[in-house]
Amino acid sequence: MRQALQEAARAPGTGDVPVGAVVLSADGRVLGTGHNEREATGDPTAHAEILALRAAARTLREEAVRTGSSAARSAEDAGPGGSPSGRWRLTGCTLVVTLEPCTMCAGALVLSRVDRVVYGARDAKAGAAGSLWDVVRDRRLNHRPEVVTGVLEAECAAQLTAFFRDR
Repeated sequence: MRQALQEAARAPGTGDVPVGAVVLSADGRVLGTGHNEREATGDPTAHAEILALRAAARTLREEAVRTGSSAARSAEDAGPGGSPSGRWRLTGCTLVVTLEPCTMCAGALVLSRVDRVVYGARDAKAGAAGSLWDVVRDRRLNHRPEVVTGVLEAECAAQLTAFFRDR
């Protein structure tokens, strides 16, 4: 979570809300990071979680291509023709984020097949991992990651509070 907080601290420089995310592999390696970049890029989907998920998938694809790993070429992860370029499932991964994911990000977490979502501050206005909605644990969906809440919650909330107070 400390690394996600550091990532979040990069966002206000462009006017973005300070939310940071980190994707970890099953063995704890950082696969991808991201912070909100909606204002910086003019992209409404440039949430920290989405950017971190994209970076993690890119890292896994690059590793698979570089190593020629047979595990990377499994039927589940292989792209057309069995190549590892189609690797997008983040099975075994954990996403750590400073603010509870919104509905868009919660949907992306389910679809990317992350095993665990860890977040700091709750989002009573737009949270979709237990506060307002619970998209990530909806039994109607084909994948339900574990959810861990409240990690360094006070620090995560303080970063957001300071940003909005300064505005």
